[in-house]
Amino acid sequence: MNIAVRYYSKGGNTKKIAEAIAKAVGTEAKTVSKPLTEDVDILFLGSAPYAFDVDDEVKNFIRNINVSVGKVVNFSTTAVIKSTRKYVEKLFAEKKIPVAKEEFSCRGAFAVLHKGRPNEDDLKSAVDFARKITS
Repeated sequence: MNIAVRYYSKGGNTKKIAEAIAKAVGTEAKTVSKPLTEDVDILFLGSAPYAFDVDDEVKNFIRNINVSVGKVVNFSTTAVIKSTRKYVEKLFAEKKIPVAKEEFSCRGAFAVLHKGRPNEDDLKSAVDFARKITS
């Protein structure tokens, strides 16, 4: 099974989760500035909401996918909103790439909110989630 992990992270929260997921599934976490260069069965895509949307870099990454993707598994770190799934799902629908119903989301530190998150429990939960998806 060919698995890729891509993420966008301004403050480092989503990067921590991406690296935990990548290690669990035996691949490398890369930023969305690195396009997919080969077909993948599963693309774990991580981001956080910024102004009730995902960053333009995430949108550009999705729009520029020109390889086959079996399914996308969304993960996100958030301070207020539950997840970024609805934002990326709309973009993937335009490309006819399915987004899995399963997703991982946890709190991420932002300003005075959620200090210390994601924490070790969040990272362990991300690893467990990734292993479940790929087993």
